[in-house]
This record gives sequence, structure tokens and C-alpha cells, in this order.
Amino acid sequence: MLTVLIPLTVFATVVTLVTALSGRRQPSALERLNVYRASAAAAELPPEVTDPFAERMVWPVLEGLADRLAALLPSSLLERLDEQLTRAGRPMGLRGLLLLWTASALALPAVILLALLVSGAALDSLGRILVVVTIGLGAAAPYVWLNGRVTRRQQAVVRSLPDALDMVTTCVEAGLGLDAALARVATRTQGPLAEELTRTLREINLGRQRREALRDLGDRTGVTDLQTFVNAIIQAEQMGVSVGQVLRVQSDQMRIKRRQRAEQQAYKAPVKMIFPLVLFIFPSLFVVILGPAAIEVFRTFSSG
Repeated sequence: MLTVLIPLTVFATVVTLVTALSGRRQPSALERLNVYRASAAAAELPPEVTDPFAERMVWPVLEGLADRLAALLPSSLLERLDEQLTRAGRPMGLRGLLLLWTASALALPAVILLALLVSGAALDSLGRILVVVTIGLGAAAPYVWLNGRVTRRQQAVVRSLPDALDMVTTCVEAGLGLDAALARVATRTQGPLAEELTRTLREINLGRQRREALRDLGDRTGVTDLQTFVNAIIQAEQMGVSVGQVLRVQSDQMRIKRRQRAEQQAYKAPVKMIFPLVLFIFPSLFVVILGPAAIEVFRTFSSG
């Protein structure tokens, strides 16, 4: 009996092993060679070919269009736009702003013309005036958006400047250097001022003179208070005056200016409230107060 079971067991084991090995087919030499050739060809392709289609085809065309638009505009306007973009925190480049400007000036008039053509209305004088007005509004919209972004960023810098100066003054009086104090403020605070301080400290670490980096800091933001602080620090270093004393004086002045701005806004509040009161609140009060009397008068005269 054992002489029969042993050969059968060995035969079943061999069959099982052969079946398992045949199910895991190894790639042939030709297949491995083809895979290697495909990977080598992909590695030899230039980066421009592997980039997305928009970056390879669409964006170069748009850049060329932006360059032609920049060539048509005066250099003073381009410098002004670039300065505004810098003060706004560089939400986009100058080319992007020019493309946005062109698209905004042409998109809305194109929609209106398309609506007139679809509706079958004639392009009379009123339609032409509407198209011209929409072109003006579309051209002004990016500039208004950019100015609003600059204003909000400058207001954020002005609001955070007094507290930042207090922290710088405390750090300097505690024994830190000016660069270390500015670095402490940049790491402990958030917002546009911290971003600008980080950029200034990076420029100083790369070898730029502190005086030039600080002056560039004031010019980038366009905030008068920050420019005053920067000029005071530069003059203190040139004249050998104690930086801590100058920082203490500047910090006191910043707090005084902040209180004065708050008082100014408080004085402006009643004037700003006149128009909402006259246009919205007073008519509602008149309706609520005089409405029942008017109804009674109407009933009296109608019954008589």
C-alpha cells in the first residue's frame, strides 16, 4: 500500500509546484527590453515635452500677447502698475495684470453684443453707448480691484505696526540686536508686515546692506508710518544714537497716531451715518408712525 501512496504523493507535489510556477509567468527578455527602451525614451524627453499642454502652448501665446500690450503702453504706466502690484503683495505678475485688464475690457462688451445679436435688436445709438460704457467699466475694474487690495494691505500694516514696534523695542532693550528683534517679530506675528520683515531679513542675510534693505521695506509698502520708522533707524545708525531710545520714541509716536486715527474715525461716523438714516431708517419710521394715522384719516373721509 505504501508503495502506491508514495509515488502518488510525489507526483501530486510535482504537479502542484509546476502549476504554481506556471501561473507566475516571468516576462521574457524581449518584453523586458521593450520596457527598458520605453523608460529610457521617456527619460531622454526634454522637460518642455512632458509639461502640460497649457504651459507648453497656451501660456507662451498669452505671454507674447502681454508683451505686445506692454510695448504699446507708456513706460510710466507700466512702472506705476508694477509698483502697485508690489504694494499689493504681488497677487500676479505684470503680464497677468495686463491680460486680466484686456479680458475685462473685452469680455463684458462682447457679452452685450452677443445678447443684442441673439435678440435681433438693432445696434442703435443706445446700444453703442452701452457698449462704450461697459468697455470703460471693464477697463476700470482691474485697476479698482488692485487699488482696493493695496489699500487693505496698507491698512493691515498700519494696524499691526504699533504692536510690532512695541515688541521690537522690548526685545532691543532686553539685549537683542535689531536684526534679531525684527526676526522675533516676523516669527511671532502674522500678516503683511511679518511677510515684509521676513523678506527684508532674508535680503540682509544674503549680503545686502541693512540701510538699503530697510529703505526698500518702506518703499515697497508705501506706508508713511513705516517709512518714518525706517528713516529714524537709518539716521540713528549713521549718527551713532542709541537704537533703543529711538525705538522707544517711535513706539510712543505710533501709539499716539493710532489713538488719533481712532478718534478721527469716531468723528467721521456721524457724518457717514446720515445717508443710511435719511434713505432707509427715517422712511421706515415715518411709515410706522404716520401709517396708522393716514389709514384713520382715509377711513374718516371715505365714510363721510
